[in-house]
Amino acid sequence: MSLFPPSVRNAPRGAALAIAVLFMALACAQPAMAHSVLVSSDPAKEASLDSAPAVVTLVFNEPLDRGFTELAVLGPDGTSHWEGGPPVVTGEKLSAPLRPLGAAGVYTVKYRVVSADGHPVSGSVPFTLTTAGPGTAAVPKVRSETAVADDTVPVWPWIAGAALVALAGAFVARRIAKP
Repeated sequence: MSLFPPSVRNAPRGAALAIAVLFMALACAQPAMAHSVLVSSDPAKEASLDSAPAVVTLVFNEPLDRGFTELAVLGPDGTSHWEGGPPVVTGEKLSAPLRPLGAAGVYTVKYRVVSADGHPVSGSVPFTLTTAGPGTAAVPKVRSETAVADDTVPVWPWIAGAALVALAGAFVARRIAKP
């Protein structure tokens, strides 16, 4: 006959089982998918051009989500817009026509795309126009939707983890309470 009641004798087994369940859940977790990465651009990053391109094209390492895609071409003043139409997503390519560029200087292609895993990715590609063109800047459109921060973390992994911990805790508590 044991000096300890059955609930205390089974406690180490229950704790070991809970730890094993938690370890298996973490070991079997799927790795996070990688985000889209800019592979190339036309014009190339830091390129010096004598004449303005008609189109800006960005190529990523994976197909892009067509929703929430943004592309802006800002002039040397940092505020004037030079895009000549809405951006177009074709697989892993994002492109937009350009208006004839104006003043010589550094133009910046700013982009924001959504990766295949749903994470927003943004960046910029500067290029220099060495000879002024005849163009005039477009009036920027006012955005009505709310921008999502680049570093947002989805909530579902935290909820799933909390549910798993609660389930393991309930299982251990039940095993310890059994006579």
